This record gives sequence, C-alpha cells and structure tokens, in this order.
Amino acid sequence: MKGPVAVAWTGASGIQYGLRLVECLLRAGEEVHLLYSEAAQVVASMEADLALPSKPEAAQTRLEQRFGPLPGRLRVFGRRQWTAPAASGSDPPRAVVICPCTTGTLATVARGICDDLIDRAADVALKERRKLILVVRETPLSPIHLENMLQVTRAGALVLPACPGFYHRPQRVADLVDFVVARVLDHLEVPHELLPRWGRQPRK
Repeated sequence: MKGPVAVAWTGASGIQYGLRLVECLLRAGEEVHLLYSEAAQVVASMEADLALPSKPEAAQTRLEQRFGPLPGRLRVFGRRQWTAPAASGSDPPRAVVICPCTTGTLATVARGICDDLIDRAADVALKERRKLILVVRETPLSPIHLENMLQVTRAGALVLPACPGFYHRPQRVADLVDFVVARVLDHLEVPHELLPRWGRQPRK
C-alpha cells in the first residue's frame, strides 16, 4: 500500500529522532505529511536550534530549506487543520508515526481523545487499521504509562520506545539516533542503509 506517511512531532525530548526520520523518508522518495505540537516547537528550538513557525506554510518553507528541494513531497499541516487528509478515514495516510511521542500523547491516543490533529490522525489510523507507530521517549515509566502502552498495543498500534542498541558500535550521538530511526523505517517497509543488520560486520 503506497501513500503518504504522516509524521508527528510532540514535546518529548528527542526531536532529533523526528528530524532524522523525516529526512530519511524524503530521501527515500516518500511523501511526508508533517504535524507538530506547540510543545514540539519549544523542544525543536532547545535541542536542535530549529525555530518552527506556527503557521504551516512558513514551517514548510523553513523545513524545505533544511532538507533541500522537495517538490510536492513534504506537506506541513497546522494542529487544528481538520481538512488535512490525516483527519479523515476517506483519505488517510498509509501510516502515522508519532516521533518523539510524549506520554501525554500516548494517553490521549489510548483513550481515543481527539483534541488536535495529531490525536485525530492516530485515532483514524487505528480505526482504519493503518500502521500507527508511537516512538515514546520517557524514563522511568509509571504504571499509568505502561497500562497506556498495553492499551494502544491491543488497539493495533506499535509502541517503539526510543531505546537505541549498541551492537552496531555507535561512535556518535547520530549513530544512536539512526538506530531508532532504522527500526521505524523497517516497520514502514522503507529501505535504508542506516546501520548493519544483526550478525553482519559492524561499521568501523
């Protein structure tokens, strides 16, 4: 099933995961529909020196400057833009990835609350049986967080915590970011060469 991938950035620490995921999807020729919360704007500024404008048109221009020329492959939508394809089961993206995902967003998804476009996109993905991947970034986890993870998993989502491995012998922070992004791309069935597979020769 082809079609766009919706990527949502929320206010969890780890905006680098979301930025790298969008970059890799675009480089692979995928169409990306990007959503982001107000808290994500704060985190992007703090962690990546990226000032995300509130208006989606301005944000799209800013990100196109960052990622390079992307004619028609990146579309940015506002948090209350209910006319976005991700808001309706009549034209949903083939997958929704919330990366990074706060435990607050996890909770709203687990309860079917749709206060903004990110919540609604996740809700649509579940009801339409599309892929929903939640890259939760929090530690430690409370019983409430764990119960919410179980709830969304039972509903059909995939919880993929931002927990990088080390068997690929990472040398840089970027290598740890790529580990998590590679797992997301695998579940989206998007080819990549971010890191060697288990049992193969690690990078020097």
